[in-house]
Amino acid sequence: MEQNLFDEREARDPQAREAALMAALPGVIAAAKRHCPAYRDLLADVVAADIRDRAMLARLPLTRKSELLELQRRYPPFGGFAAVPIATLRRIFVSPGPIYEPEGRRPDYGRFARALFAAGFRRGDLIHNAFAYHLTPAGALLESAAEALGCPVIPAGTGQTEQQLRAIADLKPVGYAGTPSFLKILLDRAAADGIDAGSIKKALVGAEALPAALRREFRDRGVAVLQCYGTADIGLIAYETAGADGEPEPGMVLDEDIIVEIVRPGSGEPVAPGDTGEVVVTTLTPEYPLIRFATGDLSAVLTEAPPGPRTNQRIKGWLGRADQATKVRGLFVHPAQIGDLLRRHAGLARARLVVDRGAGGDTMVLLVEGRQPLGQGREAEIAQSLQAVTRLRGTVSVVAPGTLPDDGKLIEDRRPLD
Repeated sequence: MEQNLFDEREARDPQAREAALMAALPGVIAAAKRHCPAYRDLLADVVAADIRDRAMLARLPLTRKSELLELQRRYPPFGGFAAVPIATLRRIFVSPGPIYEPEGRRPDYGRFARALFAAGFRRGDLIHNAFAYHLTPAGALLESAAEALGCPVIPAGTGQTEQQLRAIADLKPVGYAGTPSFLKILLDRAAADGIDAGSIKKALVGAEALPAALRREFRDRGVAVLQCYGTADIGLIAYETAGADGEPEPGMVLDEDIIVEIVRPGSGEPVAPGDTGEVVVTTLTPEYPLIRFATGDLSAVLTEAPPGPRTNQRIKGWLGRADQATKVRGLFVHPAQIGDLLRRHAGLARARLVVDRGAGGDTMVLLVEGRQPLGQGREAEIAQSLQAVTRLRGTVSVVAPGTLPDDGKLIEDRRPLD
């Protein structure tokens, strides 16, 4: 096996990989129909043994992430998609919405060890894990991956910047895992306060965009940064790799244990190779099988031959959202949450959450208008509700009645893709 490969599967002949995935697919569908009430209904007329290739897979209905919230309310706790009882699980995560995601007891349940390895982490490396541990899955799944790789972890989570910097100075972790914006906060604060954070030489980041300028800034500060792309429901979808020169290779290579399609948003029809569309994933996860799971994320397949020894297909990474839901500082914000906020405050007619990127990272401004002019001091109470429903801080700006367009849009993402 190549020294720089996580396992030999990464270097498989692409046809052998495809054959193995398609051979596993009928069993996954049969088990889902047998154990998951939701798929028993959705796939009632499907003969699992017939689904042996991508063309047959593309005929199956989509399961949309945006629909999980309502499905879980109707059929708690997992909307009928879990294949095992709660007693057999390790954790149940609570993502904004709320949406509940199960974690099985298998090592590296989210499969992020592969991405850690690609980012340069090796057995014994101490990792400062600043992904969130509270309710949401990123921190726990990353820690599980580090354990599988043999890496000890500082379970830092988010916030408490001063304490985190003290731990970094004292314990000298070789790498960081978390959002890129928080890594910048830590390095800026360390520089300003004269704290030694120089032990951090590599990082695996995710949950938000990594602008090219920020990556260059990290490189200039001696930190090699690679990205991973995943979701709370699926785990790892794709990850960046570095070439012999240490620079990121084009796109992100797909994980070995999922089937990815790129489809036309709003339909299940696959797009032509290279065209932008919605990322749809079928997992091989026995505890929580997701078949044609529409993530709401946009991406495109790279049509060029893959660089280096890894032979799996590559995608361009995250190119935006196919729906209004968007990720801010590592957490999804859904239109339904803004609708919930509107219902909490009498007199509000419309609201629009504007997401942008400032010097310190992602920003949120909630524009609100009343049926009549709103009184003084309403911004503070509405801002409290915004934080309560999204678990994110943002500012509130009251605009005159009739200012916001009546187009049904509750979230506007103005962040540049690069």
